[in-house]
Amino acid sequence: QVQLVESGGGLVQAGGSLRLSCAASGSTFSSYAMGWYRQAPGKQRELVATITSGGSTNYADSVKGRFTISRVNAKNTVYLQMNSLKPEDTAVYHCNAVVGGLYGYWGQGTQVTVSS
Repeated sequence: QVQLVESGGGLVQAGGSLRLSCAASGSTFSSYAMGWYRQAPGKQRELVATITSGGSTNYADSVKGRFTISRVNAKNTVYLQMNSLKPEDTAVYHCNAVVGGLYGYWGQGTQVTVSS
């Protein structure tokens, strides 16, 4: 069982920045594939960014060039740096871990609200 705890959400004006953090439990964090997803009211959860155990990254087209996903294995933590935020980025952001290529875990989420 892997526990994920997100933090760093909040209210920010359009054009501003936030950094989300996700702390994971477990002694083999470096082997987890990690990701950030978001869900806006009335919409389906969508992928924002992923990072493999080897550090390869992937982004949704809507956030490319504005968001950066990174990980610090020594801290069992994955980050999402969000710059140039837009009102359409408003959502609950969830951290995801995939362990052994089979088991997926989710955090409770952190609210990000971008005002215009």
